[in-house]
Amino acid sequence: MKIAVIGLGYVGLPLARLFATKYSVIGFDININRVSELNLGIDNTLEIKQSLLESVLLKEPNTGENGLYCSTNLEDIKECNYYVVTVPTPVDKNNRPDLTPLYKSSETVGKVLKKGDIVIYESTVYPGVTEDECVPVLERMSGLKFNVDFFAGYSPERINPGDKEHTVEKILKVTSGSTPEIGIKVNDLYKSVIVAGTHLAPTIKVAEAAKVIENSQRDINIAFVNELAKIFNILGIDTHDVLEAAGTKWNFLPFKPGLVGGHCIGVDPYYLAQKAQEMGYHPEIILAGRRLNDSMGEYVASQVVKLMIKKGIVINGASLLMLGITFKENCPDVRNTKIIDVIASLEDYGIKVSIYDPWATPDEVKHEYSIETTQQLPSKKFDTVVLGVAHKEFSDIDYSLIMNENSVLFDVKGILGNKADGKL
Repeated sequence: MKIAVIGLGYVGLPLARLFATKYSVIGFDININRVSELNLGIDNTLEIKQSLLESVLLKEPNTGENGLYCSTNLEDIKECNYYVVTVPTPVDKNNRPDLTPLYKSSETVGKVLKKGDIVIYESTVYPGVTEDECVPVLERMSGLKFNVDFFAGYSPERINPGDKEHTVEKILKVTSGSTPEIGIKVNDLYKSVIVAGTHLAPTIKVAEAAKVIENSQRDINIAFVNELAKIFNILGIDTHDVLEAAGTKWNFLPFKPGLVGGHCIGVDPYYLAQKAQEMGYHPEIILAGRRLNDSMGEYVASQVVKLMIKKGIVINGASLLMLGITFKENCPDVRNTKIIDVIASLEDYGIKVSIYDPWATPDEVKHEYSIETTQQLPSKKFDTVVLGVAHKEFSDIDYSLIMNENSVLFDVKGILGNKADGKL
């Protein structure tokens, strides 16, 4: 058994590393710099410690040994018989699913596909993408026939970036196959490395649907508490106090208000909504949740500006320090971060925004959003400070060094308790 993992990002690398503890694995990615760093044991996503990565790295591909070799060379994955695709599935500027990475990776796998091979997709998609969109690409590129010459599986990723407790092997894995026999093979493969166990779904479409509703459910629940935060703010009630009191009931779900970004919760509901609309059904709750959560960046900015006005701060030209640019705390991932919406809204008021984030790479932020950031806390005082991301470093800041007596401190996540002037 030889496994190729296509895409070595937040999902692919931890999976490839785990498989490499028991199998011969080739990690394939088109990013030359990324592959070069990984073969030196360096993971700039900070998901895998260098010592852990180095413990499975091989010096050469196809040696027959168990371990991981990372490559950009298509020739290196020709001998594999399992291909696991872990590329991103984003949305475009109009929030429509963009399957381009899946199409391109399927073309890549199709060029080396052989009789008997199994292609497993992990990317989050709407039901039907694996068999209706990806498989035809594999057939066209390989000249082979689906479920006769080659087979497919789907096992949705459940990676939580930055989480060192719920790592890939500790999260129960949903599996599926294009035939009952292949489902068992795919399940056995994952079961051999996932200590938390597996759940074999009856079909690929069921597994695809299960994944996309996981994050849609979270999105809707967070939208609910975000709406509560708006209501309680009008009523002059502390939302966190209300949630703490309500949370004393055994079956109350502990969701908190916040900015919903990232590559999963802020994206996946659009995949399900798109498929539903194609089938003639307009999803109301799903899209309502998305609209509310997408509006929170502008809402946060408006609340900050109101506090500044109350303190007599001149808005046009005011200086503001944004603490954090990543989509979540203690993680360098800046994909689809909603802090960008807050910044854009603040700048619309004429506020001059500086950004400090010790986790985010300035070059990556510049490439993604064309804005400047720093990994060093500025040595000046600002009219306003917004704690946008709950990085652990922000709890230890001496805020008197970056604020005047009249400055506004807004804590989006509420990690400072009642020390801030405002919070969600």
